Amino acid sequence: MQTEAYMRARSIKMTAKKQMGAALIGYGPAFNMGRLHGQSLQEQAGIPVVAVCDTDRKRLTAAQEDFPGIATYTQVSELLQDDKVNLCVIILPHNLHGPVGLQCLKAGRHVVLEKPMCITTAEAKAMVDTAKANKLMLTVFHNRRHDGDFLALKKAVADGLLGEIFEVEMWAGGYGAPRGWWRDKKEISGGAFYDWGAHYLDWLLNLIPSPVENVTGFFHKLVWKQMTNEDHVQAVIRFQNGVMANVQMSGIAHHSLPRWRVLGTKGALVSGTEGFEYYTTENSLHLEGFLKYQESNWGEFYRLVGEHLLKDGELEVKPEEAARVIGIIESAEKSSQSHKAEKLPKWLQ
Repeated sequence: MQTEAYMRARSIKMTAKKQMGAALIGYGPAFNMGRLHGQSLQEQAGIPVVAVCDTDRKRLTAAQEDFPGIATYTQVSELLQDDKVNLCVIILPHNLHGPVGLQCLKAGRHVVLEKPMCITTAEAKAMVDTAKANKLMLTVFHNRRHDGDFLALKKAVADGLLGEIFEVEMWAGGYGAPRGWWRDKKEISGGAFYDWGAHYLDWLLNLIPSPVENVTGFFHKLVWKQMTNEDHVQAVIRFQNGVMANVQMSGIAHHSLPRWRVLGTKGALVSGTEGFEYYTTENSLHLEGFLKYQESNWGEFYRLVGEHLLKDGELEVKPEEAARVIGIIESAEKSSQSHKAEKLPKWLQ
């Protein structure tokens, strides 16, 4: 016997090539992310915004000014009664990604989640399983796969410039007090690793084509006592092919490091302001060069979402990939408490 969600999903799939309407869930003012998602959906994916849901009526007014003619809702349950909505884009605080994402999937809607996917691997698995069971798209807004530095790095690796990679170091941070909003509250944000760290780990997993063997984590709370997020987080990741990665996010570092330092058997790349410094050795000579970053193309994420939903193209950011990011963060925190290397859940290994 087919579930109601499955029948709705089947109907959506059958009509997807004729029409597709998107709803933005969360239109808060931070970074104007609601407008960014909506404009990208319409301009890059060719999918119109037909509805917006937010608990703040002032934000709904702003959404109507940005997207005239849309329907507005203050409750997700009301939005999900709107048959014009086939796709839900969730732009909420991190702790709501899992519950609201699952709610939308159970209602037979395709889902795009802002990063991070969610806070726990249990939430991730519930969403992945529901999306599969109901034949729905589930993806995460890892648009930073199209950053110019990462595109240049991927090409350098594909061209064999580094040889066999054996170590990757990644860094973000500095020294400064947190801003004092929900992103600094662990119960809402998930912790210091869930913001930029989600992008960094997604880059890493797309650079190293190997399962994760284990994760060792170091989490510190030393200076900014007024906030519940950690001050400094670190994950040392061992891949099954032998590559080691060290990823650090800090708010208490008095000295910074490059975003990227990638070591290979033929050379090394270290990130700078406009490009990578390249180091290699040839005939006992130590050589240095410069590799310019490519142009960033963040709109590519939604172009590919449109290709997938409207033309059956391949999904770029697969939900299992985004879930591995959450698995690494979760395992790193577990390791920081157990003082030993921890494995990802079996379904993500």
